[in-house]
Amino acid sequence: MRFDSPLRCCGRLLCCLVWIALTSVRGDSSCVVATYNVENYHVRDWGNRHEKPAPARDAVAEALERIHPDILALQEIGEPAALDELQRSLASRGLSLPHREHLGGWDTNLFVALVSRFPIVRRDPHTNDSFLLDGRRFHVSRPVLEVDLALAPNFRLTVISAHLKSRRPIGTADESALRLAEAQQLRHHIDNALLNPATQALVVCGDFNDSPDSRAVKIIIGRGRLRLHDTRPAERPHEDAGGPTPVRSVTWTHFYAREDSYSRIDYLLLSPALESLELRRGTYVWNGPGWGRASDHRPVVCELRIPAP
Repeated sequence: MRFDSPLRCCGRLLCCLVWIALTSVRGDSSCVVATYNVENYHVRDWGNRHEKPAPARDAVAEALERIHPDILALQEIGEPAALDELQRSLASRGLSLPHREHLGGWDTNLFVALVSRFPIVRRDPHTNDSFLLDGRRFHVSRPVLEVDLALAPNFRLTVISAHLKSRRPIGTADESALRLAEAQQLRHHIDNALLNPATQALVVCGDFNDSPDSRAVKIIIGRGRLRLHDTRPAERPHEDAGGPTPVRSVTWTHFYAREDSYSRIDYLLLSPALESLELRRGTYVWNGPGWGRASDHRPVVCELRIPAP
């Protein structure tokens, strides 16, 4: 039998007491996770992308102020200075998310990022994934972000976030085949996380650029004991809707102007061990005013219960 030293026991007790004190003061028995494609959020012209207009950037911050996430995954964020500005804008609105990860890959114009109220205790960036398609070597355009966050003394949350190939055709290969290969690469990272006993509490999120019944999304979700739970957020009813629930479950997250279509391509998926911690009351697609001024995507939100020490 192994006995911990009195000093170690006192340290653990102190950590738990601090966490309990914080939760009793701030009510942090849960955390809000959000994923949001902020559509070319640049603060200056960058590569072949133009600066995002200031009113549109303000609309992004206003939406996030209303959602008030504790953990926020971002797609189509710009250069590091763009993330700096967004963090400052949110802080000025009372939303402090000081801990961050900002990653670039083979696409040098668009980046992925994560900002959090909770500290990042492990980083495993995947910035150089590649695959063979029709005898040619391709690289995954945007990196896969993977971090561990310390939500409580006894609870770590792993977040994997990705932005897969868009539906825009390119000359070098079929866009759907590229997206499928990228989904397979993403699933490889998911499997590695789920097979590690230390990372069973896993959120997989981001812009997958495909519908729920597509091969790409089905591969990401997986099957069997390693199958992920699709939270399938839907709109909350407006206050003037005349009832406590919407008449229909509206789940679309993206407006594609080229096809004049609305679709669900942004996801928040949970590992089997995390599914029981989902709080359905806090899982939704944000449909507030001005969503279209901010981005062609709408934020997807999920609330998770933090287990007590």
